[in-house]
Amino acid sequence: MLNELLSDISKINDILFIVRTGGAIIEMRSNSLKLRQKDNWITIGDNDGPCHMHLDSSTVSKAQFVKEQKEDRTSYSIRFFDKDGQKLMSAIFSKMYDEKMNIRQERKKLYDDLFQKHGSKETIIF
Repeated sequence: MLNELLSDISKINDILFIVRTGGAIIEMRSNSLKLRQKDNWITIGDNDGPCHMHLDSSTVSKAQFVKEQKEDRTSYSIRFFDKDGQKLMSAIFSKMYDEKMNIRQERKKLYDDLFQKHGSKETIIF
């Protein structure tokens, strides 16, 4: 279930994966990233490429579809958490608005379609 969700996300262009650990932050654009799993480890990106990440799937307990109201827009993301509720990673839908701050319906549809495909629940428990 986690692998399928990440695979669906990684196929969408202009998703920004964000991982924060202590004093470091990595930001990686999806743009049709490869995804594969060996044992508990899911590799996102090309292992021999300039940027990729490894995610221990056994540590991910839930994902949340989040629409967060900001001052002038709504941000759309899928956040992944461990069993203690600590955020492991976020998948941020970028380029959601045009230069006049109008929502791009085709981008919103990508988010809505993922939400529906994965059960139409804000929180998915793995």
